[in-house]
Amino acid sequence: AVAGFALSMLFHGTRPEVCPASCHCKSLGEMKGLHVDCSSRKLMEVPALPVGTKRLYLHNNSLTSVPPGALDSLRSLEEVRMSDNPWNCDCRILYLKLWLEDISAASLENTRCASPAPLRMKPLRQLTGNELGVCKRLLPIKCLEFFWRDLILIAGAIITLILVAWALKFSKKLVCQIRL
Repeated sequence: AVAGFALSMLFHGTRPEVCPASCHCKSLGEMKGLHVDCSSRKLMEVPALPVGTKRLYLHNNSLTSVPPGALDSLRSLEEVRMSDNPWNCDCRILYLKLWLEDISAASLENTRCASPAPLRMKPLRQLTGNELGVCKRLLPIKCLEFFWRDLILIAGAIITLILVAWALKFSKKLVCQIRL
């Protein structure tokens, strides 16, 4: 038992795999990961999930969106079920759509919008950018701050180079006049 725990710590980082209280977890065998069943629990948000999750069932809950990055640590996932949730297909659904495109085409097809009304029952796979509406904050504010900061630094560097070139040109003329 101690050797198994030590191996788990070695392969999964410094914390052991912890099953969320609102879910039922079952081992798929030593070093084969976990089956995490969070289905039919009336969940309104995705719980923190064990890194070693191989099968994830989140169907038949009250999930409307998934925060960006919430599922990124599930690198060994092989199966996911997310259907029968009241997904709100606005800009916030984009993360889930892109994540499912990489992980599970079947789940992407079976995951359907509940709102807004014009998109009701439409599979996430079929959503287009026009249907998601205008996503005002596609870039985080930090990125925009870095953009303006970088633009100002580049402009300052260009101005400095121009001034240095002008000063060198002027100093050559001055040296030539002194020698004469």
